[in-house]
Amino acid sequence: MQQEKAYLVTGASSGIGYETALALALEEQNKVIAVSRNAGKLQQLREASGNKIETHLFDLDGGNFNELYTRLEQSGLKHLHGLVHNAGFLVNRSYADITREELEQCYRVNVFAPFLLSQCLLPLLKAAGSAHIVHISSIGGVQGSVKFPGLSAYSSSKGALAVLSECLATELAPEKIKVNCLALGAVQTEMLSMAFPGYEAPLQAHDMGTFVSWFVVNGHRFFNGKILPVALSTP
Repeated sequence: MQQEKAYLVTGASSGIGYETALALALEEQNKVIAVSRNAGKLQQLREASGNKIETHLFDLDGGNFNELYTRLEQSGLKHLHGLVHNAGFLVNRSYADITREELEQCYRVNVFAPFLLSQCLLPLLKAAGSAHIVHISSIGGVQGSVKFPGLSAYSSSKGALAVLSECLATELAPEKIKVNCLALGAVQTEMLSMAFPGYEAPLQAHDMGTFVSWFVVNGHRFFNGKILPVALSTP
């Protein structure tokens, strides 16, 4: 009998995270944990999966990560094979007008939360014997890519997340934990629509979620410490 594998997805109440969690739940041997601060949408996700997905209401911006770890342990989680850091915060505002709070929130959600959550979950990742951490970054966070006005906070935070992936891949290699970063291009999500009203992205959330679910399960067989553009444009 194949061992049940456990995967945790943050920002799973909508968009790419929602679709990633659903795609992972299609495999019978997978235990899927979805984390979000939106209770109503988490319930919708749970129902859409036929109550297969385990959901946890948690705010990555200021939440107590040790408390979340305790909750996961109490739910019976003993190991974690994959961790998808999908939750993100995007602000589209000119450099001259962006506030300190907006800048700090970008970094708290896009950099500090992945850093601290992976650190907190290390015992579960180690217990899996082989695990894969996937950071969801942006093509705008890749050096040499086309940059856009209004995204200085968002793109720079996603660039920091990309470099963090390289650092952790080296540091966690002895623990058999692989770390990779997917630098996504434009995908039609609620966050994108709010930041860029009227813009139509070339890919839907379902398309990207299906790819991300495949990558967290299989990507560590081919990559470690890589920043991989997943975009229909050239950086």
